[in-house]
Amino acid sequence: MSAIVQSPSAPSLRIPRLSRFAWMMALYAENHQRLQHLFEPEQLATGSHLSVGMDGLDLRLDVVERHPYTIELRLSYEQLRDDVTGQPDPSAWVRYYRDARQAEVTHCSVGRRWQDVLGLHPPIATIIDHRMRMNVFFSKWLEYLGEQGHAWRGLRPVEAIANPA
Repeated sequence: MSAIVQSPSAPSLRIPRLSRFAWMMALYAENHQRLQHLFEPEQLATGSHLSVGMDGLDLRLDVVERHPYTIELRLSYEQLRDDVTGQPDPSAWVRYYRDARQAEVTHCSVGRRWQDVLGLHPPIATIIDHRMRMNVFFSKWLEYLGEQGHAWRGLRPVEAIANPA
């Protein structure tokens, strides 16, 4: 019997551990897949688009800029605003890497880049922790948006809504 049961330290039973950085890169890949499935950013024109889900909140997806290998996006709710700044909250600024198939949240509110939140010389572990928290939030938000019926099929350009023909 002892020949069949291996000790937990046996090489064949070890599960490889991911570093925090590797886990974050996997999260970026997962966010890309969710974002692609929900909104197909590569098919969207530059500009603002709205989606109304079952939650009754208008989701605004701004395609800020398109580059050969990346797309800059911003997701926010139209109705929810920060009491102090008046800016949309929650809000996520996303760099969508078309070639690497990753989507990275770069910051979560206007004027609050990592330097504003963490200081000018934070330890690398602090930066990775901050990025992980933003991207975990984004992953959960994308999951929620999908559950609420937000999808590329429901996106309408803001201009078409403001000026119906």
